[in-house]
Amino acid sequence: MEASSSGFSAMAPPVFDGENYQAWAVKMTAFMESCYLWEAVEEDYEVTPLPNNPTMAQIELHKEKKTRKAKEEYEGDEKIRGMKVLNLLREFERLQMEERETVKEFADRLVEIANKIRVLETDIKDDRLVQKILVSVPERFEATIASLENTKELSDIKLAKVLSALQAQEQGSIMRRKRIAEQGMVE
Repeated sequence: MEASSSGFSAMAPPVFDGENYQAWAVKMTAFMESCYLWEAVEEDYEVTPLPNNPTMAQIELHKEKKTRKAKEEYEGDEKIRGMKVLNLLREFERLQMEERETVKEFADRLVEIANKIRVLETDIKDDRLVQKILVSVPERFEATIASLENTKELSDIKLAKVLSALQAQEQGSIMRRKRIAEQGMVE
């Protein structure tokens, strides 16, 4: 159906890119008003059923209101999904491994957020997870990170390899501490 025959503008709505929300909100409001959709937001109206023996004007108005309402609900779903993705991306970016946390615990938290983002139909690739892990682990893993960086191109390193290397270092540290503790008790 053509835009002119449906009563809607062919102009695309403004897309929120994560920056300058206030300006985007004003543009989106203007766009929705130009498409006669703003009343659905402000009034959240219900489309009343047609009366018996409706006139052609009543049928057209009913059809137009149903179309506007459906379109607004769809765009609202998209907006909500977009805001959820934005919030999850913020959480992903802020995430840091805590000193007492294991590599597995941190990776589980990171992958959980990434999976929530993926469920919302936004792609977040494994190489982004690798980058995040490499910049988010505590300083005690610097030697392992340097070793990984020297052996492979960072963009080629797989998530499983990074996690295995970090967990191996972690297990080695645990074993050394146990050995030192046991030696201290024997003396």
